[in-house]
Amino acid sequence: MALIDHKQFQAEVLSDIQQSLVEDIGSGDLTAQLIDADCRATARVICREQAVICGRPWFDQAFMQLDPDCRIKWQVEEGRQVDADTELCQITGLARALLSAERTALNWLQALSGTASLAHDYAQAVTGTNATVLDTRKTVPGLRIAQKYAVKTGGCENHRIGLHDAILIKENHILACGSLQDAVNRSRQDNPDILIELEVENFQQLREAVLLPLDRIMLDNFSLAELRQAVEFVNGRVALEASGNVNLDTIRSIAETGVDYISVGLLTKDIKAVDLSMRVILDN
Repeated sequence: MALIDHKQFQAEVLSDIQQSLVEDIGSGDLTAQLIDADCRATARVICREQAVICGRPWFDQAFMQLDPDCRIKWQVEEGRQVDADTELCQITGLARALLSAERTALNWLQALSGTASLAHDYAQAVTGTNATVLDTRKTVPGLRIAQKYAVKTGGCENHRIGLHDAILIKENHILACGSLQDAVNRSRQDNPDILIELEVENFQQLREAVLLPLDRIMLDNFSLAELRQAVEFVNGRVALEASGNVNLDTIRSIAETGVDYISVGLLTKDIKAVDLSMRVILDN
């Protein structure tokens, strides 16, 4: 599923950084004022652990907002996995701007690199199977687009972006509509061109669901044996997504059942930031 177009993406990055800088700097960086306004400096950013680097658009924008004339020279492409103690980039510009933007820039780069690194591990775990690993809507509030961007950078794919671009019918929707069939038929009638997915919790629901106009069926908390049975029963008539009890220890076995998709809330729900550092040297 597509994220957002380039123009929307740029606007999202700019908004994220502007809010982050206001949050951190407020009425002004009191410590940076100790340095002469025209003093220039060069900074080096080092990654202290193995990671997939992600977040360059946010990182760059943090410095550009405070010093539009700064120069950022990257040694590492977005999405590349690096070893510990790799130099990622050098920034040259006004010393005050470099120091004031440092924390905001590193916060974004370390958080999104953490998500991308985890996504990379999950993508690697299903290599050689037909399964695609998807994220979920279990994102940190306010970071939906950024985290889903990081998931794709790490090698996994996005589920729906929000409630507006796809339909996922769950138990409460079925109860509100009166029946599983009514919920699906009404969804398809009102949204003929939108992806429609139905969550099922047992084989009785699966047998009914496979006869309906669906694009995908989510198998919620099915055991490995039940997943294999479901794949055999459906036999390619509709795409199947496994969900529930998915982690790096279980995902390979789930993928080998033959499901098409595996959704993983852990990709975005829990963030472990990558260890980065920045060292600034004042120009003579």
